[in-house]
Amino acid sequence: QRQLVESGGGLVQAGGSLRLSCAASGRAFSSDRMGWFRQAPGKEREFVAAIRRSTGLTYYADSVKDRFTISRDITKNTVYLQMNSLKPEDTAVYYCAAESGRWDIWGQGTQVTVSS
Repeated sequence: QRQLVESGGGLVQAGGSLRLSCAASGRAFSSDRMGWFRQAPGKEREFVAAIRRSTGLTYYADSVKDRFTISRDITKNTVYLQMNSLKPEDTAVYYCAAESGRWDIWGQGTQVTVSS
């Protein structure tokens, strides 16, 4: 049973918006932080954003700061990534992950494609 299930990816034009969702269960539900990473073709996976489950404190990569917003709904065990002002360089597979000391629980990924 997958502990993290992502949804919300798709194709969007540059300047558009998408919202990704990640539903958590099992051990992922009680993790310290949940976050989003992305991997573009031919590139390494990189950190995008994270949120601390207990306090809501957020962390962002410089490349997405002021464009992306991570949030959580504890009642739904779900984390969201609102992505605005999307750019072609945001094209990647986006992965949800959970961390309690290390990022060791991962979702299956969802494709985000931004056309120019």
